[in-house]
Amino acid sequence: MDKKLVVVRGGGDIATGTIYRLNQAGYKVIVLDIAKPTVIRHTVSVAQCIFSGKTEVEGMEAVLVGSSDEALALSEKGIIPVIIDPKGAMIEKLHPYIVIDAILAKTNIGTKIDMAPIVIGLGPGFSAGRDVHAVVETMRGHYLGKVYYKGEAIPDTGVPGEIAGASSERIVRSPANGSFTPIKKIGDTVNKEEILGYVEGIPVRSPLKGVLRGLINQGVAVKERMKIGDIDPRDVREHCWSISDKARAVAGGVLEAILHLSK
Repeated sequence: MDKKLVVVRGGGDIATGTIYRLNQAGYKVIVLDIAKPTVIRHTVSVAQCIFSGKTEVEGMEAVLVGSSDEALALSEKGIIPVIIDPKGAMIEKLHPYIVIDAILAKTNIGTKIDMAPIVIGLGPGFSAGRDVHAVVETMRGHYLGKVYYKGEAIPDTGVPGEIAGASSERIVRSPANGSFTPIKKIGDTVNKEEILGYVEGIPVRSPLKGVLRGLINQGVAVKERMKIGDIDPRDVREHCWSISDKARAVAGGVLEAILHLSK
């Protein structure tokens, strides 16, 4: 068994922080995701290659592939292969040494401790020692990135972490059920109440002034009140194309857990 082979379930921005750090540390990373990921910060999410065929995050290339053989070949070259596999069926074929559930569903939707010698869950929904071997804290604050080898992460509060004094008010939410059509793009500076796009003809407005840091992909089905965007009040455009402090902190916890459990 290749002890450097890692399967990550989920390719969003927090997952991508972990994928990037492991890739930089010499691990061979393969990503599994759903057919239409609801990624918000898609400029820093490897899952974006599901929409575009390939994408790049801080110099790391990710490519959509359709087979385990193709995925293994690309992972040997330091390229991140992404496979559409929502149930994780490919894990049995790939025989990874490490499985990381980075879906951030706030509940366990199918990851089991016997999937690999090392299994790690990110955020709430997992119990270390039962579902996974370790859990990494994803809540902003004092414990962000902490590794739990017993027990669970802090339960989800439903309140987004604070950035420049803004918390819930920086989140863009869908006004209705339907398909999203953007008219703005990530990196744009927007004013409060400015229209960012439409859901079934209903305007989606910016909740405050700042930089549009995240926006869900065109054509993705959304539900009323679902998070579909993120405004950064700090007004620093380059942050839109770089991995966040939160994602890097979580990634550090994952790397610690891998090294600890590999002893």
